[in-house]
Amino acid sequence: MSEIKNLNPTCIWKNFYALTQVPRPSGHLEKVQKFLLDFAKEAGVEAFKDPANNIVMRKPASPGMEKKKGVILQAHMDMVPQKTPESNHNFETDPIEPWIDGEWVKAKGTTLGADNGLGVAAIMAIMEDKSLKHGPVEALITADEETGMYGANDLPSGELQGDILLNLDSEHWGKFVIGSAGGINITATLDYQETETDPEDAAVKVTVKGLRGGHSGLEIHEGRGNANKLLVRLVREAIEECDARLASWQGGNMRNAIPFKAEAVLTLPKENVILLKELAQDWLEDFTDEYKGIESGIEVICEDTETPKKEVPMEIQDNLINAIYGCHDGVVRMIPSYPTVVETSSNLAIINIGEGKSMLKILARSSREDMKDYIVKTLESCFNMAGMKVETAGSYGGWDPNPESPILHLLLKEYKDLFDKDGIIQVDHAGLECSIILGKYPHLDVVSFGPTMKSPHTTTERALIETVAPFWELLKKALEDIPEK
Repeated sequence: MSEIKNLNPTCIWKNFYALTQVPRPSGHLEKVQKFLLDFAKEAGVEAFKDPANNIVMRKPASPGMEKKKGVILQAHMDMVPQKTPESNHNFETDPIEPWIDGEWVKAKGTTLGADNGLGVAAIMAIMEDKSLKHGPVEALITADEETGMYGANDLPSGELQGDILLNLDSEHWGKFVIGSAGGINITATLDYQETETDPEDAAVKVTVKGLRGGHSGLEIHEGRGNANKLLVRLVREAIEECDARLASWQGGNMRNAIPFKAEAVLTLPKENVILLKELAQDWLEDFTDEYKGIESGIEVICEDTETPKKEVPMEIQDNLINAIYGCHDGVVRMIPSYPTVVETSSNLAIINIGEGKSMLKILARSSREDMKDYIVKTLESCFNMAGMKVETAGSYGGWDPNPESPILHLLLKEYKDLFDKDGIIQVDHAGLECSIILGKYPHLDVVSFGPTMKSPHTTTERALIETVAPFWELLKKALEDIPEK
């Protein structure tokens, strides 16, 4: 693992490796906050934790460059905690185990945390390097971006001093992001009174797993399977054909990750267990055929389990199954004037049903406020018909593109000069904190860029080694050439 520290450029990779050794799952950031403050003290730069739990660092201009516009380097400190079924990793206590696999850096059994650890590592490299030439530089390392952009949402007004924001949370080297979708969290709940299970019934745990999962913004358009949406098809037929009843359901664990695993415990007459297992095999064949070329490892597993004493009442069960079945998941539509980019989508991310409580969690995204409202009302209507209570939270607007951005054109020129190729201007469907920060600091000139990463929010997350060095070269050159005020 320590070989990571010797990759080029070492100034980024050694900091990234150090970050992997500090637990930092969303919602549990005390250790990484201390790590960053200790780092800043050692590097000799001003640093503090603000009221929103963000870490802010400030480095003065190099001699003779005090009149340059101030630059804010921005990344988020938290990472998505996903692990393989066989992993015993504890994200609150255990370090990530990165390793080099050919041209990629990966992690053993977990997400890597390159999203957005490489951005943080680049900021650290800027802050500690005394030889760089630059104007005033600030770092804004935000808290809990992955679960609700809480650090950006609660960012105090008047805290930042810079004129330009370079967000380092993009995943495609050579692409410069100048716009992104807004988003909103949707939660549907329904409490119920459990009923007694027939003591003569058997119980089977049905699991759909082996899906690729993925980032619900970057990869929602690829048509990857959603474990919750696949499982509901099997469960509904089991209820209709096998006289099954729903006892519990757990699927997914992050709003912004396409769920790769879901499981439900069903009770049913003992004589129907064989039929259920045959149905599961039939559905496996159907799913495998439907997702040919997209998913290659789908599994549908039936395991005999201890019969629970309680289950979901039949009427509530049917309402919940109908709601899950009818809930829109995936792309709603593409941007009409930019048909390669998703405009509006929803991700049925998390389902928890059992012990008298049911909860469904969705992240909806759109680059249009009217379409964001449309998908919210679409989902709300679906869940209301099932008698569920629907609440929304964490709404943030989209980032409107500014193709005339001066910092964009500086980056494009320097990218061309350094690498003799043209950069690509892009609008992302994934949400970026830029839109929220711009709402508080509308004067900022903003661009997002970064090295190449694949499959963030999954256990196959990986960083392309060869893109980190040119990313570093462009970042240094841009800071040196920032114009004066």
